[in-house]
Amino acid sequence: MQITKEENSPFIQFLLLAIFSVLGVLFFLALSFVLCYFIYGAEIIKDTSWISGDSTKYIGAFKIMLTFQQIGFFLVPAVLLSLTEKIKLSNFYNLKTPQANGLFLVSLIMVVAMPIMGLVNEWNQQMSLPSFLKELELWMKTLEDQGAKTTEAILKMTSWPTFFINIFVISFVPAICEEFMFRGAIQRTFLRVFKNPHVSIWLAAFIFSCIHFQFFGFFPRLILGAAFGYIYYWSGSIWYSVWAHFLNNGFAVSVAWYLQKNNLPLNKADETNFAWYGYLISAILTLALFKFFKDQNSNQNES
Repeated sequence: MQITKEENSPFIQFLLLAIFSVLGVLFFLALSFVLCYFIYGAEIIKDTSWISGDSTKYIGAFKIMLTFQQIGFFLVPAVLLSLTEKIKLSNFYNLKTPQANGLFLVSLIMVVAMPIMGLVNEWNQQMSLPSFLKELELWMKTLEDQGAKTTEAILKMTSWPTFFINIFVISFVPAICEEFMFRGAIQRTFLRVFKNPHVSIWLAAFIFSCIHFQFFGFFPRLILGAAFGYIYYWSGSIWYSVWAHFLNNGFAVSVAWYLQKNNLPLNKADETNFAWYGYLISAILTLALFKFFKDQNSNQNES
């Protein structure tokens, strides 16, 4: 990630990102409402339950809104920051073409990490706060239940077209939009502040996990965000972290598709059935592959 002395201060950059995010999400949500109105008619104004994903009849409208929200809230601000700094997008976020062997290695990392990430997710799901924080825990569980209900509605797939639509909405769009914002814009700006890649990567990952408001999935998402951050930092190309993000989300969509095709409940996706040494092997292989990925990209000059 190239950084020049002519850029605005990190504080100004964060402020611009916040302003661009608010304006971007408002503008693109308005666009999504207009588009949904032309597609579904005036009924979407009378029945607004689709906005929270509660209406199966208008789940398509909800997916349109989610897509536009991602673009306006994440991608547009990241692009506008580059334009504001008058630096080419390809230089600002390092858009160099990824190599096939690098993409394969990232794919391998994501595969071998699945068991250990599943275990972290199980631990996080079992999280219990002290008694004096029970009100907070109840609020967190309420948000989690609402999120699970919305996710289940989105992931309902009855045909191959709906599967590919979900791959686009849940995997492709977030992979690009969120990586440009969190790994590109936010992590890059933190690096200017702290001059320490580890602090920058984990802070960006923390914000990435917080903004999803799913506290019983906070730690696996935090670790994933950090993994994406290291992949970006070591490779010097944001496309590798975009690919990792796409694979992670695409796997979740594919598992949901498989479960529904076989009349199995979606909560089966959260179950892991490995012996303790399976998780240990997964962790060791994941760390070893990360080390190999770092060494393969050691000639990348990061500033």
